[in-house]
Amino acid sequence: MPSEGRCWETLQALRSSDKGRLCYHRDWLLRGEDVLEECMSLPKLSSYSGWVVDHVLPHMQENPPPSETSTSARSASALDQPAFVPTSPVGDLGFSSASSATPNGTKDKHESAHTEPLVLQSSRGIRVEGCIRMYELVHKMKGAEGLRQWQEEQERKVQALSEMASEQLKRFDERKELKHHKEFQDLREVMEKSSREALGQQEKLKAEHRHRAKILNLKLREAEQQRLKQVEQERLRREEGQVRLRSLYALQEEVLHLSQQLDASDQHRDLLRGDLSAFQTRGNQLCGLISGIIRATSENGFPTAEDQAVAERALQEMRDILGNLQQEITRAREDKRRQDEEEARLKRQESQMQQGPEAHKESTAPSQGPGGKQIEDLQVKVQDSTMQWYQQLQDASKQCVLAFEGLTNSKDSQAKRIKMDLQKAATIPVSQISTIAGSKLKEIFDKIHSLLSGKPVQSGGRSVSVTLNPQGLDFVQYKLAEKFVKQGEEEVASHHEAAFPIAVVASGIWELHPRVGDLILAHLHKKCPYSVPFYPAFKEGMALEDYQKMLGYQVKDSKVEQQDNFLKRMSGMIRLYAAIIQLRWPYGNRQETHPHGLNHGWRWLAQILNMEPLSDVTATLLFDFLEVCGNALMKQYQVQFWKVILLIKEDYFPRIEAITSSGQMGSFIRLKQFLEKCLQHKEIPVPKGFLTSAFWRS
Repeated sequence: MPSEGRCWETLQALRSSDKGRLCYHRDWLLRGEDVLEECMSLPKLSSYSGWVVDHVLPHMQENPPPSETSTSARSASALDQPAFVPTSPVGDLGFSSASSATPNGTKDKHESAHTEPLVLQSSRGIRVEGCIRMYELVHKMKGAEGLRQWQEEQERKVQALSEMASEQLKRFDERKELKHHKEFQDLREVMEKSSREALGQQEKLKAEHRHRAKILNLKLREAEQQRLKQVEQERLRREEGQVRLRSLYALQEEVLHLSQQLDASDQHRDLLRGDLSAFQTRGNQLCGLISGIIRATSENGFPTAEDQAVAERALQEMRDILGNLQQEITRAREDKRRQDEEEARLKRQESQMQQGPEAHKESTAPSQGPGGKQIEDLQVKVQDSTMQWYQQLQDASKQCVLAFEGLTNSKDSQAKRIKMDLQKAATIPVSQISTIAGSKLKEIFDKIHSLLSGKPVQSGGRSVSVTLNPQGLDFVQYKLAEKFVKQGEEEVASHHEAAFPIAVVASGIWELHPRVGDLILAHLHKKCPYSVPFYPAFKEGMALEDYQKMLGYQVKDSKVEQQDNFLKRMSGMIRLYAAIIQLRWPYGNRQETHPHGLNHGWRWLAQILNMEPLSDVTATLLFDFLEVCGNALMKQYQVQFWKVILLIKEDYFPRIEAITSSGQMGSFIRLKQFLEKCLQHKEIPVPKGFLTSAFWRS
């Protein structure tokens, strides 16, 4: 192509020019600014010239090469004369590099090699210059090798740095990923913590809600209980008001009746010396007072206790007025009768003086010989007064049951809980009575007394009081009496010594709370009719099981208990009764009499001896009663007691033996041996387990 030919021609022309014939060092860039400094600075020897002169030239002079020895003279002369030689490109290169400047600092112009010859130095200078050039070449080669090594080292460093940078980048990525993972983990933990806190707050709110709901329910329950209590109090107030109103009507009726009797006393006006108008006026005032109370009550509602008390005082005053009037009438009648008798006596004396004395017959009553003895058959039925007493106790027990019927039949859970707590508070302390220390027995007594007195006591970890329910006191009294008798039926029957600590607590409670004592007797008479003593009679049309229950037997599933077990229970209850009548609570009021003392035991013994004996029962009960209570009766009644013992031995033993079969002689023999031993020693021994003064000091 024409353009390519022109390019080659241009290149050839440039090569042929003066500048194209110049030699260029390819490593001049490595020198940097030194190249320019060499052009501008004065010519000077290399820094290695001194070393070459000092070390290389002396060595070469001492050992010249053989080719140069022959020409040494010639060379020596040549050193002083210049020579002209043609220069080659290499020489140009060496010369150009070793070109010098004039002393005045001006620079010679280079001429072409084929036109201008160069002035050669002497051989010594050439050798020095050659050595310098060789050293420079060696140094340049070393520098090139060092540069290559340096480049390789730099490449290795760059490679190492690249690898290190790559590893650092990996580490950075790993740290970044770890940081992200940690941040994510922290975020998740924060979220979980927030979730837990939210759940905890929610549970706390739920708990607070349940607590508030519970409190609200309790308040509602308390309000309902308060309302029911108010309703119950209102009902009781109305019932009491109605009772008081009926009582007022009864009082008014009685006052009116007494007023009629007071008016009827006018027929005795002639007997009385005084005027009856004062009595009648006061009676009318009292009638008007009660009528005014009833009228005020009908207007205001129900009468108060004060109104009833005023009416009762008015009735009592009316009775006193009528009683005083009747006493006046009675005295007047007596005076009239004595006056009439005196007049009659005077008339008889006057008639006797007129008619003379007459003989009078005397009526004499039949007499009984000193050796005579009237023997009457023993009774089968109990005395009427004892039967009335027995019936009164049973009626009182039934009335007590009716009084707390609302509590026992209540469906309310609160009432049921109160009933259970009261029952435990009444029965558990009685179950804990045993032959323990006196101080422990006093704690039990105080707890029972506090419960009956309306004070709160601890039972099952809760505070219990009879005031929690209006029927609570009746319920506790009934259950307490029932538990005392049951302890005699079970505990005393198995351990005879237990009769005394149970009896002393029962006696103390009886003294402070008489109603409990009446309920104890009612339960005792119902379970053991022989403690009255009372032998129930079989009535026509009565079921056999009912009759056996009346006799005291336990009947379960139409099966009657064994005779031994029956006698054991009866023995336990009689022993408890015998212990109660002789013991008193030592910390009570000694000035007051025993509420059911030894006189009742003496009555029981006399009445049971006046009744026909029962096979196996009478002998057992007499032995248990006399073994427990015989010593106390002996000290109380002394000679009379021993007369009764002789009566039993001489008259009652034959009757018991006559009705006892051969298989039931054990109780009879035990009683007979006991009384014979007592008569022999003339003393009834103190019963085993009797509480002494040392017991109460323990």
